[in-house]
Amino acid sequence: MTELGFLGAGNMGSAIMRGICSSDMQISVSAYDKDTAKLEALSAFGVKPCKSECELVKKCDYILLAVKPQVLGGVLDTVAEEVTHDKVIISICAGISEDFIRSHTIPSAKVVLVMPNTPMMLGLGASAISRADGVTDEEFAFAKSVIESCGIAEEVPINKMKEIIAVNGSSPAFIYLFAKGFVDYAKSVDINPDAALKLFAQSLVGSAKMLTDSGMTVDELIKQVSSPGGTTIAGLDKLYEGKLTDTVDECCKACTARAYELAKK
Repeated sequence: MTELGFLGAGNMGSAIMRGICSSDMQISVSAYDKDTAKLEALSAFGVKPCKSECELVKKCDYILLAVKPQVLGGVLDTVAEEVTHDKVIISICAGISEDFIRSHTIPSAKVVLVMPNTPMMLGLGASAISRADGVTDEEFAFAKSVIESCGIAEEVPINKMKEIIAVNGSSPAFIYLFAKGFVDYAKSVDINPDAALKLFAQSLVGSAKMLTDSGMTVDELIKQVSSPGGTTIAGLDKLYEGKLTDTVDECCKACTARAYELAKK
């Protein structure tokens, strides 16, 4: 049986572990975290606790890095002697490159990079995934199946993992801010904010399904809602006047620029 180990049992790592353990995947899952209470909680799902980072890396075929990026270098330095050419390292640490991981382990380390997002905690994640040179098709397929245990995963080129952050990693926060504008408007005209939030949230869910399942382009979907001279057109005109799409473009560029800045640090 394939041995998968998690270094870190925070929100995202725990979400993936629960996803795997709730699926029919035949994987032995182990974990290490300094917070033993987290490991005890995960043991109810069948996760095996390890006493140290080195113990975990030594026993596992795949190692999933789920620690904070700022402490990752020290963690990798600790386990470097246990990293061998046959192990695959899967990282969900934002902004961390394959070169960084290799510089703290071995030059030929097999690395898979993942940019997840927080809906993963509900099993509805949308993760970007890429692989460095040396990772086989079989190894990459396994890593992808692990991430897909709590959502979807789409492969992107490894040199675009910083650019994709704005699209799926940070975008939930941007969507929440967009939603806030509609809920605040509802409150301003004396509509119950809870009712407004539910209606808007369901509109997001339905619109997302239309984007993925209707077969129509984004422009066609906009036109479908927009009757000539109607209420939607009146609202769209204001969004166009405010240059919404230009603002989104600027938002994404700022997000990407910051990702490159953090990578240098």
